[in-house]
Amino acid sequence: MADIEYLGSLFSLVGKTALCTGATRGIGQNMTLAMAKAGADIILVQRNENPVTKEKVEAVGRKCYIITADLASKEDVSAIVPKAVELGLKIDILLNCAGIQRRFPSTDFPGDAWEEVLQVNLTTCFILCRDVGKHIISDGRQGKIINIASLLTFQGGITVPAYAAAKGGIGQLTKALSNEWISKGVNVNAIAPGYIATDMNEALIADPVRSRQILERIPAQRWGSPSDFEGAAIYLASNASKYVSGEILVIDGGWMGR
Repeated sequence: MADIEYLGSLFSLVGKTALCTGATRGIGQNMTLAMAKAGADIILVQRNENPVTKEKVEAVGRKCYIITADLASKEDVSAIVPKAVELGLKIDILLNCAGIQRRFPSTDFPGDAWEEVLQVNLTTCFILCRDVGKHIISDGRQGKIINIASLLTFQGGITVPAYAAAKGGIGQLTKALSNEWISKGVNVNAIAPGYIATDMNEALIADPVRSRQILERIPAQRWGSPSDFEGAAIYLASNASKYVSGEILVIDGGWMGR
């Protein structure tokens, strides 16, 4: 028979507050709801006041707040943590899940698309890590930061040089911040999704040749689902991973093992 008290001491997020980007759909929404079900209150960073995720969080009995921001704007991003503090909130967990994708042959990759992808996928992640890390450390509290990397943290991809560069940067940013902050009580880790059936991969899923090639390489013999990330989010946000930092947890159905 399971020891519920023991499991709770490892995985409970009761009393914690998580700031989450990219939570309106897909992987980000599933991870956010998983943390809410584990007991965390949630601060959603969204472009608008869309209530869909907020209503889902509140349906499991947790408090939920929305801070609106354009994650392509450095000024908007820099205002997020101060806005949370103005609401009287203390952030314990940061989930950096927002991301965009732009596909062009590298010989024709537009400069504005490069800058947009690097801003949203890497610079925004850094600013939020910096500000949340300072917020937690200055209070002398324990905290967890979870960044979203990619298989392209390790591989180059095809026609996605900006995305690959940004996700490579996420891997190194995660390690660099961990080196400075683990001794101060902040664990910084990342999750690297494999090929997941979400909006971001619609172009690949619609391409019969690439979709077949991808599926043939995945040992699990299926594309991943957003629900495959719920346990990892709770693990990295909870006491179960208190001595884990600077790691990139790959969730890819075995792809990288081939």
